[in-house]
Amino acid sequence: MELQSVKIQPPEGAQLILAQSHFIKTVEDVYECLVNCVPGIKFGIAFCEASGPCLVRHTGNDSELERLATDYMFNVGSGHGLLILMKNAFPINVLPRLKEVPEVAGIFCATANPIEVIVAETLQGKAILGIVDGFKPKGVESEKDVEERKQFLRKIGYKL
Repeated sequence: MELQSVKIQPPEGAQLILAQSHFIKTVEDVYECLVNCVPGIKFGIAFCEASGPCLVRHTGNDSELERLATDYMFNVGSGHGLLILMKNAFPINVLPRLKEVPEVAGIFCATANPIEVIVAETLQGKAILGIVDGFKPKGVESEKDVEERKQFLRKIGYKL
């Protein structure tokens, strides 16, 4: 078995969701889910098929996000891995509905940070073992940091 680290850098202003899914209709069902969650969302979806022709299936409503998602997932190469790159929405806007899509088996991460996907490769194929999301902590928040966090959430409309 060989371990690899595959880096994924969301484009400026984009968010990503990395998940485990199954079945060839994943990309179509996830597409429908996303367009029904947030008006004006832009996204690209890529899904690694794990049997038959074993293709990276892809779709989206933004050609650049779709191309990037496809390239990233081809490099990750894990059976039934699913990547969504999106703009004009946050994961919090789509995760509840995405978890209801019958093909979605689990979510590894949802972030705007660069990630490293830890992949194991065997003779049979590849598997996602885990995710390094962003960077390690630099300290513990102070009272001032708490107040800034609360103000930020209100500024972007997530709290009253």
